Amino acid sequence: MKRSTFIKSMSVGIIGIGTMGVSGLGKLLDDQPETGQKLPVLFTSHGNPMDIPLPAYGNPFLSYLGKLGDEIRAKYEVKSILVISAHWCTEGSYVNTSPWPETIYDYYGFPDNYYTQKYPAPGAPELANEIANSIDQINSTTDWGFDHGNWPMLMHLFPKADVPVFQLSIDYYKPAQYHYDLAVQLKEYRKKGVLIIGSGALVHNLKLAMAKMQKGDTVLYGWEQEFDDWIKSRIDDKDVKALIDYEKNKYGKLAAPTPDHYVPIIYSMALAEDNDEIRHTFSDMLPGFSNRSFIIEPT
Repeated sequence: MKRSTFIKSMSVGIIGIGTMGVSGLGKLLDDQPETGQKLPVLFTSHGNPMDIPLPAYGNPFLSYLGKLGDEIRAKYEVKSILVISAHWCTEGSYVNTSPWPETIYDYYGFPDNYYTQKYPAPGAPELANEIANSIDQINSTTDWGFDHGNWPMLMHLFPKADVPVFQLSIDYYKPAQYHYDLAVQLKEYRKKGVLIIGSGALVHNLKLAMAKMQKGDTVLYGWEQEFDDWIKSRIDDKDVKALIDYEKNKYGKLAAPTPDHYVPIIYSMALAEDNDEIRHTFSDMLPGFSNRSFIIEPT
């Protein structure tokens, strides 16, 4: 299916589709040495696109990202960053193997200065190809870059853009269990210097959010807070089965009418070990949205 056809067929915000090219240039899994240090895993909202050009000072969400980035860099040696972004949805699972991924402006109708921002981090083609060769479900492609589920968040977490970054797409057509089974195969990369970040939203109902935004109404519907509370409890209990079966919750399909923003949570939680600690790093609610974010850290 062509990217343009897919985008037109969905009324779920902005979604990118990768070309289905496959490369066999990767290295074997063992070629990437362990560092002796297990890295944390993040799940984070990527925030409001309207905040992209704003300074972090005075913005609680952007300030949180900056402080979290400082904390991670002080404690861990991050050799590369793998982002599972809600804004790269494909048919099939793909990693981007570009040596210098482009900054993608996958939003429309914004002022001109929203299209001049750059995040000039290098890619991680050898590592991306290694993962593609090691995990059967994953293919490689150069048909993508850093979308707005990636660079607006990373420009505050890692503002120097000096750490290689690559993305893993979300197969839009696969069930939640598929994403869990794929994610667990990435666990050992936590010991190889890879910071894995799921970038999405626990609650993301764009249609209902826009209905209130257009009226200037900031009062919550109520169901989004209830679902956020339920998800937080499941995260704290590491109840991954319940997270996979989120549509069984009475508000599941309302909170996540499409899988793109919810699925990154499953990738992050699938990487948690029994002795890891989970700490909630940011919590904020808007009508139809949750910006809850958390870190999974080794003890």
